[in-house]
Amino acid sequence: MSSTTSPIARRMNRRAIVPHLLATPLWLVLGVFLLVPIVMIVLVSFLDYNNDGLIYSFVLDNYRDMLGSAVLWKTFFATLRFAVLVWVFTLAIGFTVAYFLAFHVRTQLWQMTLFQVCAIPFLTSNIIRMISWIPTLGRNGLLNQALQGAGITSQPLEWLLFSDFAVVLAFVHLYTLFMVVPIFNTMMRIDRSLVEAARDAGASSLAVLTNVIIPLSLPGIAIGTIFVVTLVMGDFVTVRMMGGGQSASMGLMMSNSIGLLQYPTAAAQAMVLLVTVLLMVAAILRVVDIRKEL
Repeated sequence: MSSTTSPIARRMNRRAIVPHLLATPLWLVLGVFLLVPIVMIVLVSFLDYNNDGLIYSFVLDNYRDMLGSAVLWKTFFATLRFAVLVWVFTLAIGFTVAYFLAFHVRTQLWQMTLFQVCAIPFLTSNIIRMISWIPTLGRNGLLNQALQGAGITSQPLEWLLFSDFAVVLAFVHLYTLFMVVPIFNTMMRIDRSLVEAARDAGASSLAVLTNVIIPLSLPGIAIGTIFVVTLVMGDFVTVRMMGGGQSASMGLMMSNSIGLLQYPTAAAQAMVLLVTVLLMVAAILRVVDIRKEL
């Protein structure tokens, strides 16, 4: 018996190893380009430094000084506020667009055509799309001229540009597509017979939306939320350009620390931001199971 089963057992063992060998390149890429940089950031965050450079000694001063700073906590909550506001607006716009494309556009050709129309502007650079708001929102911009010409305002509105409003507007403009795509993909997978059954049972359009479509769209909403929140939390270019020095975020604080060659401080700030984002993603994954969408 052992002579006949041994070759079979060896073949089964080889077949079991094949998937691991196929996944080895992916694990190597993730290890080199993801895990190694994170480990380096963690190590640097515990180093000391002075005007001459890094001091290779293990200290907790970077975290102690950072967590005890009122400026950092103010900036941290400002970043969370940006993330929440952008999430609310992108979710409202993204869900509405996805719902219209999935349930009100009847033919697949028009669905794909209109989806491409939504996606084409996002093929341009983020910087170009941000700069396009400056002549629109500026003191002598198109919007202020239109408001004054219509007699709605008597003087230019200063808060339209280089303010938190401008930052949130730019974020929504930049990242709405990251909410549209997963929600639209999820809605296209909803069995239309469920919607028809709810309507045949006498459910109103609002009842169908709240009891059928929204619950079945939660995986797409969760994926879009992860995309938008993580992008906003780490962004610093948008805050710098659209905030005009009047707004702050954790990403911008890290960029300033790097500019001052305070690498351990920037690394500690990055770790706090990373842990915060991971906790938020973990909370989303605990509420919504997104595995069916992956």
